[in-house]
Amino acid sequence: MAAALLGTYLFIFASISATFAYDPDTLQDLCVADKSSGVKVNGFPCKAEANISEADFFFDGIAKPGVVNSSVGSLVTLANVEKIPGLNTLGVSLARIDYAPDGLNPPHTHPRATEVIFVLEGELDVGILTTANKLISKTVKKGEIFVFPRSLVHFQKNNGDKAASVISAFNSQLPGTQSIAMTLFAATPAVPDNVLTKAFQVGTKEIEKIKSKLAPKKS
Repeated sequence: MAAALLGTYLFIFASISATFAYDPDTLQDLCVADKSSGVKVNGFPCKAEANISEADFFFDGIAKPGVVNSSVGSLVTLANVEKIPGLNTLGVSLARIDYAPDGLNPPHTHPRATEVIFVLEGELDVGILTTANKLISKTVKKGEIFVFPRSLVHFQKNNGDKAASVISAFNSQLPGTQSIAMTLFAATPAVPDNVLTKAFQVGTKEIEKIKSKLAPKKS
């Protein structure tokens, strides 16, 4: 009886652990990312401790608003393991998003993380799309928080006449971002037109027009 009860507890514990585990847990004090290594692992190899410095844990790139000059009117400044090597294996990262008036952070997903935003300035209309195609939306203001569950499509829109900004927190050192529009219309190689025309129930001309607008700008 005791053995069966113990087995049940262990199963529940393992299930809970699996549910909440995203990035691998750290097994040492530090594992600063060695981004120059050619070794491929789920994360980054550890830099030799003799080469670690305070710079590996510091980043000032989200202290001030960025210059928004994109066609959608928003700018995302990442503070992930690629910018802060000391985040490697720690399972957290941040980003700053700045929005021009009428700016949009287009529909996208984060395949490896849940996101929490904290509004620094302004007011945003935000939304989540569930797998049942239900829109959950709300207006969030300065000092307020909104959560976007892992992998669900979501967006933020600044409908005001003043700039807005948020700090985003993720439970992954490298959450990844998959823009719906860019994924479908600017992939390399391209998604076949006959797939897109059938999916969106439009003609080839409409698909090509969208692709031309999303094509990377040539320098």
